[in-house]
Parts: sequence; C-alpha cells; structure tokens
Amino acid sequence: MTKIDASERIDYSRRRLFGVAALSAAVAQLGLIRAGQAQTKSSGLPAIKPGTNSSFGPLKQLNAGLLNVGYAEVGPADGPAVILLHGWPYDIHSYVDVAPLLASAGYRVVVPYMRGYGTTQFLSGETFRNGQQSVAALDVIALMDALKIQKAVFGGFDIGSRTADIVAALWPERCEALVSVSGYLIANREAIKQPLPPKAELGWWYQYYFATENGRLGYDKYRHDFAKLIWTIVSPKMGFR
Repeated sequence: MTKIDASERIDYSRRRLFGVAALSAAVAQLGLIRAGQAQTKSSGLPAIKPGTNSSFGPLKQLNAGLLNVGYAEVGPADGPAVILLHGWPYDIHSYVDVAPLLASAGYRVVVPYMRGYGTTQFLSGETFRNGQQSVAALDVIALMDALKIQKAVFGGFDIGSRTADIVAALWPERCEALVSVSGYLIANREAIKQPLPPKAELGWWYQYYFATENGRLGYDKYRHDFAKLIWTIVSPKMGFR
C-alpha cells in the first residue's frame, strides 16, 4: 500500500472518537483495567472526551525485522504490554485518547505505524513490497521481539483487527487477550473466489481498483479525492477536511 502523506489533512476527531469508543468499551468488557490499579470510578473507566489528547509527543524508531518501525509508547516500561493496531486509511492517532487511558491503569502501550504508514520505513530498498495478510502479523511479531515483549494484549480495527487476529491464530503463546473491532476477519482465499451478489461486490470496488496498475496510478494522483470518497461512503454524516 502506498505511504500516506502526513501533510494531507484528515479529520482526527473521528479517528479519536472511533478509537476511544470502540477500544474503551471492548477493554472494559475484557476486564483489562485491573481493580487493584484503577484510580477511577466503580465503572472501571474514566469518562473521556474525544479530542482531549491531540498527539503522542515524540515518537520512537526501532529496527524490527524488515522495517524501521515508528511507534508511540506510553505507560510504565515494566507494565503488562498492550499493542494497538490501526486500520486503513487511518493511523496511530486513532488511539491518541485510549492509549493514555490504558497507560494510567498501569499498562505499557505500544502503537506502531503499520508498514506503508507514517515514519515506518523498509530497511532496504531491495525488499519486496508485500501486502499479504500474514506479512503485517510477521511485522508485529518482529516488533515484539525487538522490544523484548513476550506476550501482549492486542487491540485493532479494520485491517488492524485482521492483523491482531492472525497473530492470535498463528502465535497464541504471544497473545494474552484480543480485542478485534469491526473490519476484516482472516480471509479464506478459496471462499472469496465465489461471487457475491452485485450490491455486495460493489462495496469492495476499491479492492479491485487497487489490484490494477491503473488503480495504483490513480491512488497516487488523486489520493485526497479517493480518501474523501471512501470517507463519505463509510461515514456520510462525518465531515471530511
């Protein structure tokens, strides 16, 4: 996937709202906020107003596997690890409110830019650019090894949820718990060869578009317009800037 230009303006309030509402609810359901550490009301989660936090501050960079990974990290270094994985076309700012919430409960929270996003770069220009569904999971395992994290709680949405699902399926010993919100499941490549009704197929038009050279050129040339179109289709009541 082509790297998203950080200069393009996207409505960060929607990203934060999604991250806080979905992940906070799911984390609460799993009981990840430990009673002995919580300093909040009996509900287990403090009230958070989306937009309270606007950035993670300075990001970190670390060589891991094939990548130099850019990531945010908050919370105590010796706390139980939580890894939050963003989807497309979003980025780590989806978790800019929920990450400090978890950190305040004693968790070490790591939020990496996935390959193709932000400050995450390939270490070698010779590395084959691969977008297969298992590759992102390998990236996560490599990052865990580089950070010396043996086991973590995973949270993700969209393709981030699929990546978390794959980590849990292939490396269950590295997964303490899983919060998988919306988005994609692990794809059955044989099953998806079967045609869907036209209306359903229409919803995946951009997958076919991306699979062509014309789509690659079009996405590169009209990235802002493409993002606006997808945003309008998926969230017609949310503004796009």
